[in-house]
Amino acid sequence: MKKEKNLNKKARLLAHHLRPAASAFALGIGASVAVTLLRMAFTQIIRFTVDSALLGEMGGLPAFLAGLDAHALLLTACAAAAVVSLLQFAAGFVQDSSLPRGSERFVKSLRDELYRHVQRLPYSWHASNATGDIIQRCTADVEVVRTFISDQVMELMSTVFLIAVYMGMMLAMNVKMALAALAFIPVIIVYSFLFFRKVSSSYTACDEAEGELSAMVQENLTGVRVVRAFGRERDELKKFREKNEKYTNLWIKLGRMLTNFWTLGDLMSMGQVLTVVLLGVTMCVGGTLSLGTYLAFVSYTRQLSWPVRALGRVISEMSKAGVSLDRLLYILESEPEPPCLCPAQADLHGDVEFDHVTFAYEQKAVLRDVSFTVPAGGTLGVFGETGSGKSTIALLLARLYDPEVGAVRIGGVDVRDMDAHALRRGVGVVLQEPFLFSRTLAENIAITREDASRADIERAAQEACLTSAIAEFRDGYDTVVGERGVTLSGGQKQRTAIARTLLSGAPIMVFDDALSAVDAKTDEAIRANLRRAAGSSTLILIAHRVATLMQADTIIVLKDGEIVERGTHAELMAQNGLYARAARLQGAGEEDGHER
Repeated sequence: MKKEKNLNKKARLLAHHLRPAASAFALGIGASVAVTLLRMAFTQIIRFTVDSALLGEMGGLPAFLAGLDAHALLLTACAAAAVVSLLQFAAGFVQDSSLPRGSERFVKSLRDELYRHVQRLPYSWHASNATGDIIQRCTADVEVVRTFISDQVMELMSTVFLIAVYMGMMLAMNVKMALAALAFIPVIIVYSFLFFRKVSSSYTACDEAEGELSAMVQENLTGVRVVRAFGRERDELKKFREKNEKYTNLWIKLGRMLTNFWTLGDLMSMGQVLTVVLLGVTMCVGGTLSLGTYLAFVSYTRQLSWPVRALGRVISEMSKAGVSLDRLLYILESEPEPPCLCPAQADLHGDVEFDHVTFAYEQKAVLRDVSFTVPAGGTLGVFGETGSGKSTIALLLARLYDPEVGAVRIGGVDVRDMDAHALRRGVGVVLQEPFLFSRTLAENIAITREDASRADIERAAQEACLTSAIAEFRDGYDTVVGERGVTLSGGQKQRTAIARTLLSGAPIMVFDDALSAVDAKTDEAIRANLRRAAGSSTLILIAHRVATLMQADTIIVLKDGEIVERGTHAELMAQNGLYARAARLQGAGEEDGHER
């Protein structure tokens, strides 16, 4: 029952995305049928030409040809063969142009739905699924399904139709010869199916080895600076050669298996043709079979041999497509982030409140009964050691996760009652490791505001103390930063992210250790600009560096997910607790930091 339900899901998925391509596929299938019929008709023209025009056997000719002499019959046959050939060429052209067009429409529809669905999946889903695996499903698995639809399904339909039509024609011409020609077909099909069922595990091993090889290359290219910095080129090359050797050996082994299969398949096909030839010659000599009919049988037998041999591969490939469909259904059946049916009209310029919030990642508590309020336009500092739950505050505020207990409110409205899109546009978050796109600096800064002018971009860069760094680049703001901003230092990436957040003018801005990679002097300069640049926006500064938080209106100190201290910088220093001890430890070398 479960298996049947899964098959129905796959069938519905394929049917849904075949709709945009239905006309192209219908045209391609019709053209494929026409090619088969025309090919069969061409063979019949050759048959009648040999028997009637060359050997003078007029039996079986249509009435309108019965009165023609041999010369006229030959000319008529040539003309008919030319017309059929032209029609076959035209039908083949339609088939070859329609089926690829249909498959691309199909795969476009499938990719669009996958990408659209992935965009709607919650942050927790993305956190628990590897990016590489998601990409593999949306690319390689989609391609497997596309190939299955465009090649294997069409080949299966074409082969079944070919066997049915040719079988009918051969039986109509001569039953004994037809049975001799068709006797090998079940044997070849069963042999092909069993072989490709056996060899499918080798295909899987080759695919997995290729995935490992590709992943290693991608990882090394992404981390090329680390490889070079630690002189790991030889070690990485050695690892690559080992994986490449494994990959090569698997394909050599598979190649030997395929060679054995095709060789034995060729022998079977040759045996089929040889049987038809020997029986046909015997019957021709005995006068029970015409030469034209004999030639037609040989032609049909040869035309059937390849599609029949490929049928086993087509059937076995269905299992691979089934696995890929399961992997795609995993994404499409994952529950998307539910929309808020009646979103409350919240004032994102209002107070930010955490009301007895408790949250855990996979049963591990991160925040425990955390409560605080940031007045609209105020600045909150959040201090704590690694793992104390600081970053989780930013994730809950942007509603990338929901609290298990308690509530997060903005302007008195629970964030769970707000439209998620509007909320996240109103909460600008700068992470410690910001993500930059492989675009120009100007485009990376302006990504939060489509209507931003060059003057707006330059002003935001100046407020983030980025202008001096940009001036050092040959192309200035038009410098392409490379994948993930690889051409920039850690501090430059952080300042670029700060600039784009300031440019957005979001009512709430969260800086999650966003100054950790800049030197103390730049940190001080950015902090001096931050409050003025943010205007009336509410600021939440999360940091392990005390100097970053000193000017906040209120500072909370987290330890093991709980607020253990609260107050201004002066008040916390007077308490002589965790914050004060960290301040004294950092004070000695804080001004000597260098940008990373």
